[in-house]
Amino acid sequence: MNFKVRLKNKTFWLTAIPAIVTLIYCILGLFDVVPTISEQTIVKVLTTIISLLTTLGVFVDPTTAGVKDSQRAMTYTTPFKDVIDKLKGESK
Repeated sequence: MNFKVRLKNKTFWLTAIPAIVTLIYCILGLFDVVPTISEQTIVKVLTTIISLLTTLGVFVDPTTAGVKDSQRAMTYTTPFKDVIDKLKGESK
């Protein structure tokens, strides 16, 4: 994975931050250190937010700016790896 590019992508941070907050909250819960807000309320809100952001993250190419695919990716008729394999097969 190209982490340098991922770290520059806003969508990566929109999905990573809630996931990290949820992880921290779960760890604190293991030690009975919980905020005064009810756990059930926080879990419902975070679950909803993470679900929405994860759904967005599934469709976003983290190597491009924004949420659109690159112009190059829009020209593919098959996944890029398959195109490379196809070209290798034709050269044999």
